[in-house]
Amino acid sequence: MNFDFEGEAPLYQQVADEISEGIFNGSYEEGTQIPSTTEISKMYKINPATILKGMNKLVEENLIEKRRGLGMFVKPEAQKKLLEKRKTEFINHKLLNVLEEAKKLNISQAQLINLIERGYIK
Repeated sequence: MNFDFEGEAPLYQQVADEISEGIFNGSYEEGTQIPSTTEISKMYKINPATILKGMNKLVEENLIEKRRGLGMFVKPEAQKKLLEKRKTEFINHKLLNVLEEAKKLNISQAQLINLIERGYIK
C-alpha cells in the first residue's frame, strides 16, 4: 500500500482505493480476510479511525463485509463489481475526454481507430 500524506485525496479514500486495488488485482481474493485496522494503522502510522472510515466505505459499496469478532472479508463478486465500475468510469470519463480532445484536434474517426488498433497490437 502506498499513501500520499501530502496529497489532495483524504487518507480514508486512499485506504479504500488501496484495498480496492488489492481486491481488483487479486491480492485479496474473494472470501479472504483483509488486514485488520490495527495492522494497517501500525504498519503505515495512520490513525485507526481513518483506516476504519476507508474500510466502512468499502462495506457501503458492498465489496467487503464485517464478520463480528473475526475481521473484514472480501465479499463474493467483489472483483467483478470493481471491474464493472472501472469499465463504466473509463467509458464515462477517460474515453469521452479522449474523444472530445480528438475532435478539437481534428483527428478523424478513422485516424483515432487506427491509433487505437496500433496501441492494441503493441
